[in-house]
Amino acid sequence: MITVWGRENSTNVKKVLWMLDELSLVYEVINAGGAYGKNKDPIYLSLNPNGLVPCLQEDDFVLWESNAILRYLAERSGNEQFWPASAQQRASADKWLDWASNSLVTPYRQVYQTLVRIPEPERDMALVASGMETFEKYWAIADAVLAKQKWLSGDEFGLGDIPLGIYAYSWYSLDIKRQSHPNIERWYQQLTQRPAFQKRVMIPLS
Repeated sequence: MITVWGRENSTNVKKVLWMLDELSLVYEVINAGGAYGKNKDPIYLSLNPNGLVPCLQEDDFVLWESNAILRYLAERSGNEQFWPASAQQRASADKWLDWASNSLVTPYRQVYQTLVRIPEPERDMALVASGMETFEKYWAIADAVLAKQKWLSGDEFGLGDIPLGIYAYSWYSLDIKRQSHPNIERWYQQLTQRPAFQKRVMIPLS
């Protein structure tokens, strides 16, 4: 039995739950982190000493770091849509996991956390503007790739679409003036038709 520790509105937890639903796997969620607490309790720290979410348990196996969990689930599934036999196809999709974490996460947080989690009088709008400028620069890179292929993973939806899909939902839900990226917008509309995306990603921002 798979157990996921984490709050369902966490960006990194969403990635894992979305993947589990795409794979039609049975699992349970233990709410942890944020308002739920538990992630600093000794029992949780014995699983993930970083005190962060998500954390996945499967019998005696414990794994933390959301991208590692995604890769594990993809390979475990034996589903070539998510873990192709070709090493080059796998790498082409897999690179988006690290790219999202290394490039998008900081400007995204500058915009998202300021506008969603900080009261309006206390917001640093210069930080928001800086974050938006950087995010749009990286967003244009993904848009250029999607001008040449249907999905970030290639010809069909796969592992590489999940991390950016989480950011896309938040980005297009925020009340901000965005640049036009038609290929990302087309790709995003494709995501919104997926039942697992609707269930696990299209939930209220918080």
